[in-house]
Amino acid sequence: MAAYHDFRSVCQAVIEYLHRRIGFDLWLVTRVEGEQWIILQVDDHGGYGVQPGTVFRWADTFCCEMVRGNGPHIAPRTDCIKIYSDTPMSRAVKIGAYLGYPLMREDGSVFGTLCAIHPAPQPNQIVLEQSLVELLARLMATVLTAELKTLDGKRREERLAAQKFIDPVTDLFDHRGWGMLLAAEEDRCARYGSPACVVIIEVRDGDGDSAGGGDAPAIDEERLRVAAGCITAVTRGNDVVARVGDNSLAVLCVECDRGGSRALVARLNESLAGEQINASIGVAHRAPPLTTLPHAWTTATQSAASRDASP
Repeated sequence: MAAYHDFRSVCQAVIEYLHRRIGFDLWLVTRVEGEQWIILQVDDHGGYGVQPGTVFRWADTFCCEMVRGNGPHIAPRTDCIKIYSDTPMSRAVKIGAYLGYPLMREDGSVFGTLCAIHPAPQPNQIVLEQSLVELLARLMATVLTAELKTLDGKRREERLAAQKFIDPVTDLFDHRGWGMLLAAEEDRCARYGSPACVVIIEVRDGDGDSAGGGDAPAIDEERLRVAAGCITAVTRGNDVVARVGDNSLAVLCVECDRGGSRALVARLNESLAGEQINASIGVAHRAPPLTTLPHAWTTATQSAASRDASP
């Protein structure tokens, strides 16, 4: 009886077990991130078509009302609970019965939920399972808390392993190191539903032209070194900075929402302008299920290429 490998495998085992014991067609493990309700794990026996990475509006869900204390953890008949029957989700999907418990972080904040729905009302006896489901939800949260504490250490290990891929001009990670770290962070985002984005800085010559394409003049190495210094000076310790093209520098912003990316771009513009570095900046956020971090990299690159240089 080997131990479960990680939080993801624990979640999958729990929701599969609860389906066998209690029933319900759809079991979910979710993450709450701002206004988003992100699906992390799914056990679907009703053909709902919900996939990991699917995002819903948090305020539209039964779980939002449950977490706020407005509705019960277990509702054998949702049509008897007005706050549930009035939610936008109940109008979009037939939900006859609901079950939900929060997954709490160590500091008492809500990470997400363990929940289930069924199209038809269920017997009142399912309320007797409340203590079991609550216990499993708390155990899942315990595993999650322990795993989250190791994330910074894992990132440090990954970056040490990528140190063999360093660009000699800028002393940043090169294209290969960037690819390794981007893939590792994408797996982490998929596992925990964490926000992240990619920022591309296209360094240009003194006239605002980008080198490396067509007949544009080459940018000297000193300009790239100065630009790299400007970028690393205003990024956070957990962010990854790399040289991903002849004149393209990149930042992988971990645990970063849209407000954080706007603040970073403002700092980048100020830092680059202070050294009279012409550059265009493109930003793209990870937006599951369609936009992974590799997709965000492509989008940010296209955005940077289409923008005018600044200052």
